[in-house]
Amino acid sequence: MMTLKATTPSTDNVVPLRANFLPRHREYLMRWLDAGTCMGLCDVDISPRSGNGPIEHVLVWVRENADPAYLLRPEGMNWVLVDNLRDHRLGSFKTFEAALYAIRPVLACGATAAA
Repeated sequence: MMTLKATTPSTDNVVPLRANFLPRHREYLMRWLDAGTCMGLCDVDISPRSGNGPIEHVLVWVRENADPAYLLRPEGMNWVLVDNLRDHRLGSFKTFEAALYAIRPVLACGATAAA
């Protein structure tokens, strides 16, 4: 008779999944900013973690405030949107485009540029 030994999976080889900021995201962000100037969008800043590493966050300025109004950052496979002025999490979105749409719906949701 053979007995099976229960084993726990090793976490040594686990690589956490993380949303990446791709060239198509940068292109979409610039189109979104340009289209949203009439709706109060002023500027954006893309902050890398280090040098050329993955992004830490994207800041969005609106004309009503001198400080960045929104912070958008990758968290796992989602994009988290934060009200940067009140330090309040507004939501988690499956796509970068959906998170921008939640800030200002200036482009059709899902109008993603080709990679």
